[in-house]
Amino acid sequence: MLDHLLSGLLLLPILGSLLILFTNGETEAGLRNIRWTALFATIATFVLSLVAWSRFDPTSANFQLVEQGAWLSDKILFKLGVDGFSMPFIMLTTFLMPFCIVASWVSVEKRVKEYMIAFLVLETLMIGVFAALDLVLFYLFFEAGLIPMFLIIGIWGGKRRIYASFKFFLYTLLGSLLMLVAIMAMYWTAQTTDIPSLLAHKFPANMQTWLWLAFFASFAVKMPMWPVHTWLPDAHVEAPTAGSVILAAILLKMGGYGFIRFSIPMFPDASAYFAPFVFALSVIAIVYTSLVALMQEDIKKLIAYSSVAHMGFVTMGLFTLTPQGIQGAMFQMISHGLVSGALFLCVGVIYDRLHTREIAAYGGLVNRMPIYATVFMVFTMANVGLPGTSGFVGEFLTMLGAFRANTWVALIAATGVILSAAYALWLYARVVFGKLEKPELQKMDDLSPREMALLVPLVILTVWYGVQPNGILDVFAPSTEALLKSAQAAADAVVKTAAFAP
Repeated sequence: MLDHLLSGLLLLPILGSLLILFTNGETEAGLRNIRWTALFATIATFVLSLVAWSRFDPTSANFQLVEQGAWLSDKILFKLGVDGFSMPFIMLTTFLMPFCIVASWVSVEKRVKEYMIAFLVLETLMIGVFAALDLVLFYLFFEAGLIPMFLIIGIWGGKRRIYASFKFFLYTLLGSLLMLVAIMAMYWTAQTTDIPSLLAHKFPANMQTWLWLAFFASFAVKMPMWPVHTWLPDAHVEAPTAGSVILAAILLKMGGYGFIRFSIPMFPDASAYFAPFVFALSVIAIVYTSLVALMQEDIKKLIAYSSVAHMGFVTMGLFTLTPQGIQGAMFQMISHGLVSGALFLCVGVIYDRLHTREIAAYGGLVNRMPIYATVFMVFTMANVGLPGTSGFVGEFLTMLGAFRANTWVALIAATGVILSAAYALWLYARVVFGKLEKPELQKMDDLSPREMALLVPLVILTVWYGVQPNGILDVFAPSTEALLKSAQAAADAVVKTAAFAP
């Protein structure tokens, strides 16, 4: 098993789902066994990921824990491996999945068996995205992840769940079809789909342009970047709490991971050429979606628009092609995974009690739920980017990298920090402070032991990584250095304004 750690990470959730499949879900005891099986499967997967982490060398930029075997042909292999960019995302995925199971313990009452199977299958597919070292294998994991999330939103979501699930599916699928065409073109050119080999292959400049655009079509929707972000608020609002957590914390990050794994290292000239275009979309996303967030009356929708704004900092930082920008973007994705996931869990706590997400329905919760108010405050401050929280580190580094690349981009992006403070504090003030006037709020209890177990670890990590960020940044550093060396041609292209057109 220790020689096949990554395969084990893929298999454990599948084994758990098979056990659940053959468990009787018609009785109360059977439902209890299903929930505990799902929880044990996700915890076992996290423990195995800790073993993988213990065998991972963070000082090396090379791919590690590599496994490969024959698959579709002698050139398309089942190949797995991790480096400093992918390993933290695998850890984030396996860490959050038990939280999703526990968050669904009480709130999900119908089709519990199918729900738990969907989440375990989704975990395997998400880990596969970050562990795949073959381009075809990556694409299959990347696209297959749509199916369980489509079902989670469409079956266990809110009133408009069918609309939201189909919008999510069609947006992300259509964007990825162009990437499939690009993958075929890369195979015909390089005669391989092996990702390490493709990273070393130099594609012609004109070809890079079209390949970059095809990959961008998929990753931009997945992030999601403005203006292809409109599926996200609907998906978040209609998804069950755990679905929103995993959507914000992991699935959105696949777009950023795609940029850092494929677009920048494989198409460096095109990445430099299109960097101003990405900067423009990023700052529009940061400012525009922050303003839209200020107008929201639904808590989930506000946090969803906040996520689009924060992903704007990620794309901005990645395409600065600076150490600060890239490491800041990667840190921002990890931090946002923790903070946004925690915010959606906080929304789930009060939704389970009152069954509404309307901001106007709340007010004065601090009088009945002081512990909840404290926990919610920590995540709100992290969402704002307050120093001392993990949210500050990523935003500061991305703006530092942007300042080195383009001063105006950094200045405009900085207004997003001000706007994020406005909408986040406005939300907190309306939900938590004020008089406790509504009769239905006067019966609400503070956090239960189960909810404390969900939120307290996330509070600790949010503060810890805000004070000690090097635990994550040091993992990214060797891979970032190697990436910038390979993308030096892109930096030269910016300076010399190399003449190639899309």
